[in-house]
Amino acid sequence: QVQLVESGGGLVQPGGSLRLSCAFSGDTFRHYGMGWFRQAPGKEREGVSCISSSDGSTYYADSVKGRFTISRDNAKNTIYLQMNSLKPEDTAVYYCAGDGRRFGLLTRRDDYEYWGQGTQVTVSS
Repeated sequence: QVQLVESGGGLVQPGGSLRLSCAFSGDTFRHYGMGWFRQAPGKEREGVSCISSSDGSTYYADSVKGRFTISRDNAKNTIYLQMNSLKPEDTAVYYCAGDGRRFGLLTRRDDYEYWGQGTQVTVSS
């Protein structure tokens, strides 16, 4: 059974940085497209970024483009989300997601079979 475990969330001041990690277990990681989503209170879960299984191509939502960087380390079965220049509107629970059935960039919630439990990111002074 695939398991995804996020870590790295916390409280940070506006303009600060955080790096989220998502540890994958239970299957062959390099076969999985991976993504980060977030959900703020009272809002729907939205896609932040994703990275493909095949060539490592990436996608970013317009709201985070230029500030966030997604990466994967297939040797460590882990993906990362480096978040710089954080804004109060980035405050949300961040979720890691993975899917081994599809190829390419998986940008939609429905693309993913497996989800982590989430990690809270709060941007506030």
